[in-house]
Amino acid sequence: MEKIQIIAIAASVLFLCYIGWLIYKAKLREEYAIIWILCTIVLVIFSFWRKGLDVVSQLMGIYSPPNLVFTGAIFAILIYLLHLSITVSRLQEQNKTLAQDIALLKEKLKDKT
Repeated sequence: MEKIQIIAIAASVLFLCYIGWLIYKAKLREEYAIIWILCTIVLVIFSFWRKGLDVVSQLMGIYSPPNLVFTGAIFAILIYLLHLSITVSRLQEQNKTLAQDIALLKEKLKDKT
């Protein structure tokens, strides 16, 4: 095992532990941690299996393995951004409904006094 391989494995495992700690301390919700855990597991797999990136890129018909990494990263980022956009849209709608409910409750309290 080469030095860079050991560093990559150690960094990936430490990052996975850090994600677990953030979930445990309730600083990161599980639904948002899934993408981080999956990406870290992929990094650990490719850190152990050095020729894996070459094999997967050949199976997918991609000429250069780094192109597979960039394509996968861009795809993952786009999916994650879509998920966050959906979440923000839902929260914006809930916030609007909550503000309307508060305004109605204030109006009812004002009428009773």
